[in-house]
Amino acid sequence: MTDTEPRTSGTTDGETTTGAWAVLLPAERFEAERLVHHDVLELTGPAAAARPRPGDRVAVLVDEPLRLVALGRVALAASGTREDPDDPQSDLAAGPLVVAYTRRALDEPVPVDGPAPDGPVVALDPARWRALADRLGPPPARSTWLVSLDLPIEAASRAEAVRIFWSYVQELGPRELPAFVSPYGDELAMQAFVLGVEANQDPEEDD
Repeated sequence: MTDTEPRTSGTTDGETTTGAWAVLLPAERFEAERLVHHDVLELTGPAAAARPRPGDRVAVLVDEPLRLVALGRVALAASGTREDPDDPQSDLAAGPLVVAYTRRALDEPVPVDGPAPDGPVVALDPARWRALADRLGPPPARSTWLVSLDLPIEAASRAEAVRIFWSYVQELGPRELPAFVSPYGDELAMQAFVLGVEANQDPEEDD
């Protein structure tokens, strides 16, 4: 699991490599990363044109305004595939750039001074990377939470109800379905979340 890498200073990444990079996420991709937990960030197409080496450090940024949203390290990607799978002599297409998260700040991004990177993946001075990483400070303490999703389902049997439930979950997902979360042992503090943020589900409070 991520966010548990041994710490050497104020960050979660040691000085085991000299390579450092900045990845600038589009707003839509940033929102997608906030909705579902991923251990890695995969970038394809123009965003993967640069070729950092496995083990290089990465600062993941989002623009407007410029903020630091995660740290990671470049991981080995699957081997490239042929441009034409039916032609063994065709050129190899580059695989995705894979960044394994080591620290996230997706819910509370850290403001960053200076101009945004001039591309989706750009080399970063190691001192600049360290300055960005140190702004995150120590990782927050981890707690146990109760998360639930309740849907009224009309069905002929329990098994059919479960199948319909999972169909709704896959179809609607976190963009439309409210998930309810509370600290373990304090169910009265339950709060609904939609699109990764708190959402009021009491219509009377909207009046």
